[in-house]
Amino acid sequence: MDKKSKKEMQAQYKEREIVGGVYAIKNTAKNKRLLESGTDIQGSRNRFEFAVKTGSCVNPKLQSDWTEQNGGHFVFETLEELKKSDSQTLKDFENDIEVMKQMWLEKLSGEDLY
Repeated sequence: MDKKSKKEMQAQYKEREIVGGVYAIKNTAKNKRLLESGTDIQGSRNRFEFAVKTGSCVNPKLQSDWTEQNGGHFVFETLEELKKSDSQTLKDFENDIEVMKQMWLEKLSGEDLY
C-alpha cells in the first residue's frame, strides 16, 4: 500500500461517525438479558455474530446457558444508540453512555437479567 492510500484510509477512519449505545444479549429460551454498553455498537454486534458463528461464548456471565444451548437462542438487541458529537471528548461520550445504561437498568428492573 502506498503512503497516499494509507494516509487517506487513516483520515477516513478518524472522520468516521462514532456510534455507541446500550445493547442486550438476550437468551430467548429463558427470556433473560445481559445488559451491556459500549462506544462502538457495531463492533459489539460484530463480536457477538463472530461468537455465534464460531461457537464461542461472548461473555462469561452467559457461559452456562451458552454451553447448554450451543449458542443458540441468543440474539443481539440494540436498545439505544448515541452518536458522538465533534465537540464531545471520548471521556464525556463514555460517561453519557454509562448514564444511558443506568437508565436502561432502571427500565428493565422487573426483568430477569444476567
